Amino acid sequence: MKMLLKAEEAAELVMAYVLSLLLGYIWWMFFALLFLPDVFMAGYMVNKKAGAWLYNLAHHKGVAVIIGLTALALSSQAGMLSACVLFGHSALDRMLGWGLKYKDDFKHTHTGWIGKSS
Repeated sequence: MKMLLKAEEAAELVMAYVLSLLLGYIWWMFFALLFLPDVFMAGYMVNKKAGAWLYNLAHHKGVAVIIGLTALALSSQAGMLSACVLFGHSALDRMLGWGLKYKDDFKHTHTGWIGKSS
């Protein structure tokens, strides 16, 4: 089951990349922006609760979909690219076994503990 879920996330990452190409962006633009959502880890400099909240906001696929639909309604290509990057980044994280954060510890995610064997 774990491999099936990782394959699904990989397919979502590829879809986000292909959508960025269909929007007319040069092939490397998606990859240049792919790790930008990790800037939201800066919330951990405040405290664990703020860090988890900001991190989860930038890594929630539903937020990416809302941004994408809003950008589509406003005919904003930059907004649609942002949605593709957010969605693709979240898919990449989950494919690698990382996920949304609990407020007790950065390494405690909805997919399990990062760096600890089960």
